[in-house]
Amino acid sequence: MPLVSAEPDSVPLAESRQSLADLAQRERFLDALAQSLQDGTAQRVVLSKPCTKGDDLERVTARPLRLRGEACVSFVYRHRTRDVTKNEPLAQARETVDALIGTRFAHAHLFTASAELQLMMSRKGRYTLHRARAGAKPEGDATRAAVDAARSDDDESEVPEADASMAGAQAHDRQKHRWLTLDTPFLAELGVTTPRHELVPAMARKWKQINKFVEVMSHALESAGLGAQAPLNVVDFGAGKGYLTFALHDFLRRQAQGAPRSLDIVGVELRPELVALCNEAVARCGLEGLRFEAGDVSTFVPERLDVMIALHACDTATDHAIHTGIRAGAAIIMCSPCCHKQVRPQMRTPELLKPLLQHGIHLGQEAEMVTDGLRALLLEAHDYDAQVFEFVSLEHTSKNKMILAVRRRGRADTPQAERRRAEALAQIAEIKRFYGIREQCLESLLAEPVAD
Repeated sequence: MPLVSAEPDSVPLAESRQSLADLAQRERFLDALAQSLQDGTAQRVVLSKPCTKGDDLERVTARPLRLRGEACVSFVYRHRTRDVTKNEPLAQARETVDALIGTRFAHAHLFTASAELQLMMSRKGRYTLHRARAGAKPEGDATRAAVDAARSDDDESEVPEADASMAGAQAHDRQKHRWLTLDTPFLAELGVTTPRHELVPAMARKWKQINKFVEVMSHALESAGLGAQAPLNVVDFGAGKGYLTFALHDFLRRQAQGAPRSLDIVGVELRPELVALCNEAVARCGLEGLRFEAGDVSTFVPERLDVMIALHACDTATDHAIHTGIRAGAAIIMCSPCCHKQVRPQMRTPELLKPLLQHGIHLGQEAEMVTDGLRALLLEAHDYDAQVFEFVSLEHTSKNKMILAVRRRGRADTPQAERRRAEALAQIAEIKRFYGIREQCLESLLAEPVAD
C-alpha cells in the first residue's frame, strides 16, 4: 500500500516538467525585457497575434522614452479603429507585458541593441523562445513574419521632437525630411501636437501620413504644371477632421513663398460636428482661403475645380468623385478607394482562374484589382495619366490603395491622343467581356449626357 496516494487530478510528471520549462522560457523573456530597460539597450517590444479571434485589440507596441526628463515606456495599443497611448514607469513595464502575454497575445518580440528575442505560445499553451543577433532573422516562418511585421512599423518610426535626448534605445530612429514642421499651428488645434508643439506619441503614424500625402501631392502639382503662384480651387470630399485638408493648405501657402496666391480650398464632410470643429480651427489660426462645408460628393457641386481629393470614399462614391473631377476638368484627381462591392457580384470566374478564385479572399482581391483597374483605364480614356499604387494607411486600415490621375497637358484632338483613348476603351471592353461585367458605375456616369 503506497505511503502517499495520488490525487485524482494530479499532474503527470512529464506535464509538470513541461510546464516548468514553459514558465522558464517566459521568465527569461521578461527578465531580458526588464534588464534591457534598466541598462538602456531596449529599443521596442511588439506584442502580436491575438489569442482570441476577433479581438478588437490587434497589437501593442512599447518603446522607452524620456518625457520631461523622466524615463518611461510608451505603450501604443492598436485597436481596429483607433490607437490608445499610455506612458508607464520603467519598473511597471515588465508587469504590463507579463499580463498581456498568453492572455491577449501569443507572440512577444523584444528588440535590443545587441539581440532580438521572440517568445511564441502555441495553441496548446507551450512557449518557445528564439534568440538572435540584432539584425539577423531567426529561423521559422512564423518568427520571420513577426520580425518583418515589427520592422515594417519601425521603418518610418518617429521620435517625438519635443525631447530628442531619449536614452540610447532611441538613437536608432532616423531624422527624415518633413514637408511640414511641428510648430505649424493647425497641428496643435487638431491634436497632432501639444500646445508646446511636441508630437503626441499616439499621432506619430498620422504625422507620417500627413507628410506622405503632401509629398505625393507636391509631385502631382509639378506634373500638372500648377506653379507656386497659380490660383487653385481644391475640394476634399470626406475631409473628416481635416488633417490632410489643413496640411495641403499650409503647403500651398508656403509654396508661394509669401507672394500673393489665390486659394480656395474646401473640405466637404457629412458630419456637421466635424465641419464646425474644423471651421473653428480655421478661425483661430486665421487661415484665408480654407473652409469646410457640410455635404458629400453627390450634393456638393464646385463652380471650379483644379484638384479633386476623395480618400476612403466607400464603394461607388469613388466613382462619383472621379466623375465630378473629370466633368469639372480637374488637373489632379486623387482617390483612395474603399469597399469594392459593385463589380464583385457580377464577375464570372473564367474557367482558367476557377482554382485560384474559389477562395473568397482571392475573389475579393481580384474584384478590387478589376474595379480600380477599370477606373484607371477610364481616366486614361479621358486624357489623364493615371497611376494605382499603395499608399500608407490613412485611417489605420489595410485599405491603403491610391488612384492618382494628372490631366495631360497636350492637345486632346491629336491623332496620338485619339489612339490612346481608343486603346483604353478597347481594353475596358475586353476586361468586362472576360469577367462578364455588365455595368461599372464610373463608365455609366461618364456615358450620361453632360448637363448645361
